[in-house]
Amino acid sequence: MILEVNDIYTSYGLSQILFGISINVDQGECVALLGRNGVGKTTTLRSIMGLTAPKQGTVVYKGEDITGRPAFKVAKLGVGFVPEERRIFPDLSVRENLETGRKSAANGSAGNGEWTIERVNDIFPILAGLGDRKGGYLSGGEQQMLTVGRTLMGNPDLLLLDEPSEGLAPLVVRDLSEQISRLKAEGMTILLCEQNAKFATNLSDRAYIIEKGQVRFSGTIDELQDNAEIRDQYLGL
Repeated sequence: MILEVNDIYTSYGLSQILFGISINVDQGECVALLGRNGVGKTTTLRSIMGLTAPKQGTVVYKGEDITGRPAFKVAKLGVGFVPEERRIFPDLSVRENLETGRKSAANGSAGNGEWTIERVNDIFPILAGLGDRKGGYLSGGEQQMLTVGRTLMGNPDLLLLDEPSEGLAPLVVRDLSEQISRLKAEGMTILLCEQNAKFATNLSDRAYIIEKGQVRFSGTIDELQDNAEIRDQYLGL
């Protein structure tokens, strides 16, 4: 088990968001966190990453309790976070943006090989021809690919993706799905937070549905597909 989130409660000031969330991710899995906007999906990722520390419960990564550690320390352990806001550097070129994310793999080793700009370009071919273009002149889809690529340059063992398909055109979403599938095929472990259930379930092995800060469903994608009542109640499908 690479990640175990045990009964976490997280709040922003007096506003309680998570009420006892428990999830786990095995090595090599892609696991989806599903649910409508505002149910606590992003807060779950932020709690794992150390951006918003849980008030109660534990986050265990590779057997080590990392609850409440600063985000930079969590990143050094091998957790990569791709935020919904993307947060690229608009005045830096694509290549320079990728270089800002470069760091060695945790503990000096990368199970699937070190990430390089050339390897990122292989996953996201459109970036190969945009190396000198400033980030601020990229389309939304190109910026999303750049953000994922920059995170990969940190050689993570666990990739947290927060709403990667948000605001993208259908053709771009299709390309992004294929690219994330390639990452999964190369052995990347992924925790995917998404409102777009079709996009997420096509990529994932298992899913959790979150509603009002609690897990309402946990199971395989086949189990979710077979449960029309759950899909209708929580996903509107």
